[in-house]
Amino acid sequence: MTSLYVDRRDVHLRYDAGAIVFYEHNLRSATVPLAPLTRLIVRGKVTLEAALLGHLGQRGVGVLFLSGRNGDPHLLLGPSHNDIQRRVTQTRMSLDSRFCQAYARHLVGEKLQQQITSLNELRQHYPAQRLPLTSAMHQLQTQQQRLPQAPNLDSLRGMEGAAAAAYFTGLRAIVPASLGFQERNRRPPRDPFNALLSLSYTIATAEIAMALHIAGYDPCIGYYHQISHSRQSLACDLLEPLRPLIDRLCLRMVAQQTLTAQHFSTAGPACLLGKAGRVRYYQAYEENARPLRRAISAQIKTLAQRLNPDMPEPATVLEAPTADKISDWDI
Repeated sequence: MTSLYVDRRDVHLRYDAGAIVFYEHNLRSATVPLAPLTRLIVRGKVTLEAALLGHLGQRGVGVLFLSGRNGDPHLLLGPSHNDIQRRVTQTRMSLDSRFCQAYARHLVGEKLQQQITSLNELRQHYPAQRLPLTSAMHQLQTQQQRLPQAPNLDSLRGMEGAAAAAYFTGLRAIVPASLGFQERNRRPPRDPFNALLSLSYTIATAEIAMALHIAGYDPCIGYYHQISHSRQSLACDLLEPLRPLIDRLCLRMVAQQTLTAQHFSTAGPACLLGKAGRVRYYQAYEENARPLRRAISAQIKTLAQRLNPDMPEPATVLEAPTADKISDWDI
């Protein structure tokens, strides 16, 4: 078990003898050992004692709080890597415009290639939708060919945006019509598939930030996503080439009907995944998260080599030794 999801009202968490102890209505209801955990995701009316937070921090267990009706993310991180030189190098290179542009071009190029690969695979599984998927592929390839000529980061962002519009137009052809997906939208997402994408990107960004922190990098000092108040810019950077992998996970959930339109509801302009849907989502996410976590580790090693080729590769702790067992906890 590497992840623990706590999504329930009126639960109080305490620390006792190397374990998280759950109390409901002042009665002890469950116990989960701390040793296998690498991340804790909390949503709902949940309280945690300071002693528990202290032990989570000591063990390097990142805590993601999804607060409020929309599940706004807030991340707590434990101790970082002791080699401060990594952050010094990271910060210095963020001021080098040539490095920022070269690394950004690498990220966008890898993202577009992954999107093209995904669309090509989808053409084999959905022959009836081959035309819109092929059209989207061709538009992505056009933007991919233009990347070497991008003069600055704004130009890269424009190409990425055009590619994303074409990519999601292709996906629209295979997302079940019952989910009402027409285009990518967010803040808030307005249909079930966009809600699913946004939740998955949020959790993945938190996982990337945790892994960067453990490896000795500041998740907020980025290159493609420049420094901005309250934004984990470097985590956002590394998310870009991983988005197609996350998209495939979301497509799998709806294709296998792990989640259907009935698991979502609307509140004003926002579309929200309900409690029953979240239980199914957490399980499905964990069952399919290992390739994503391997990809996060690979991205961090690539970044480390670009920042300082002579520096030893950072260790990124994404899986505990007992990771073969996936948590099915939903407390």
